[in-house]
Amino acid sequence: HVQLVESGGGSVQAGGSLRLSCAASGYTASGHCMGWFRQAPGKEREGVAAIDSEGITSYADSVKGRFTISQDDAKNTLYLQMNSLTPEDTAMYYCAAALVCFRPQPLHPTHYNYWGQGTQVTVSS
Repeated sequence: HVQLVESGGGSVQAGGSLRLSCAASGYTASGHCMGWFRQAPGKEREGVAAIDSEGITSYADSVKGRFTISQDDAKNTLYLQMNSLTPEDTAMYYCAAALVCFRPQPLHPTHYNYWGQGTQVTVSS
């Protein structure tokens, strides 16, 4: 049984930083492909960042240079470091895991099989 549990969300002022974590169980993050997504009210879920089985990363244009995806194999945990946050980053953030990997790992939700419950990020101006 695969379980993904996000944490680290919260409220921050514009320009601030947050680090999201996604603890995986029943699924080995190392050697697999995972991603971070977000969904704001009234909007579709969009890909933010992904990492493939060899650690190659990909990012949405809107977060390049500000967000960094990484994973700790020993802890079986995925991270998303978010810097220079803006109100446009406000959303529910989800981590996801894929059974099939591509290179680069896609940022479209249809490529992912398992999802966490989400963690809310709110950025005020």
